[in-house]
Amino acid sequence: MKDRTLLMIPGPIEFEPAVLAALGAPTTSHVAPDFIEAFGQALERLREVFLCPDGQPFVVAGSGTLAMDLAGANLVEPGDRALVYNTGYFGDRYGALLERYGAQVTHVRAPVGGRPGLDEVESALEQIQPKLMTVTHVDTSTGVIADVEALSALAQECGTLIVVDGVCSVAGEELRMAEWGVDVALTASQKAISVPPGLALLVAGPRALDAFHSRETPVANYYADWSNWLPVMEAYEARRPSYFGTPAVNLIWALNVSVGQILDEGMDARVARHRSLSRACKAAIAALGLGQVPLEPEFAANTMTAPRYPAGVGAADLLPRIKKAGAILAGGLHPQIKAEYFRIGHMGPTNAGDLLATVGAVETGLAGCGYAFKAGTGVAAAIAAM
Repeated sequence: MKDRTLLMIPGPIEFEPAVLAALGAPTTSHVAPDFIEAFGQALERLREVFLCPDGQPFVVAGSGTLAMDLAGANLVEPGDRALVYNTGYFGDRYGALLERYGAQVTHVRAPVGGRPGLDEVESALEQIQPKLMTVTHVDTSTGVIADVEALSALAQECGTLIVVDGVCSVAGEELRMAEWGVDVALTASQKAISVPPGLALLVAGPRALDAFHSRETPVANYYADWSNWLPVMEAYEARRPSYFGTPAVNLIWALNVSVGQILDEGMDARVARHRSLSRACKAAIAALGLGQVPLEPEFAANTMTAPRYPAGVGAADLLPRIKKAGAILAGGLHPQIKAEYFRIGHMGPTNAGDLLATVGAVETGLAGCGYAFKAGTGVAAAIAAM
């Protein structure tokens, strides 16, 4: 275990020393030749991370919500129909965002912890004929993962653009953007991309770019307008300086280090590692007798786990005890069940030792709350499941 408290929430996460070293290096000019090279290389590498060789990457200073905005603002015009595949809090957020730009939004919902059936989505697509559909790949409020491959196939059949909010999935969950026909995928730096908070990351595929170039009305958001950022991205990738807004220089240095590490590990190997960590964490939670928010095992994400508190135990008692034992975890987020569950992040550079230390801290916290279980049960189950 590290010599400090582990940050095991669904973002921000723990970061590699080389990434932090790049972040802490003396700041260069945004038009310095070495920075231009690093930025251009990072853009090229993002295509490999998103598995979208014909996509256009965007790297903009901001949060994951800005990444959502970069898609919504540029693809929606007033009166457009949009469908939201809703599995939690961030589906609600995307619906509100699209409405801000004049979209007529329909939500396909499921009970908390569930996910809408493909037949429901197909019916809604046929009935509404939306311009775009948004999908939260992993909703951090519920720990539910969407079947992006199947949803993308349905969208393509109806001629609908599919926008994947991959804030809690990209570089952790399997996402084959070009192969599956995903038109836009987006994320933020502080999750499985493994860079401190501050970068909104998006890759737009050919159909999304065509839709953008075919707009009949101006983009209603000045900062998010692709017209302002596209020339900048193209210039840096061509190893030329350009300017619209000052880039987050040190974060982009750190991004280039991190995406290099991700590609050195290999996308398939990285996804497999996240699945192994997820199996271990969920096995430990089950062995300790705790339920989880996702209603079915196949609904549960690999980048995080959302355990329910046992009877008689709540956040105010448990989470401080777990922190004292060595791991910082997150409380609930979904408003309907906020007090009923907590959240464990296990993504990015998280390794087996980090996960086992976290499970051990959970055991210590539960024991301190008077919850009865056999000591070591969770850790043993995690080891067996890896």
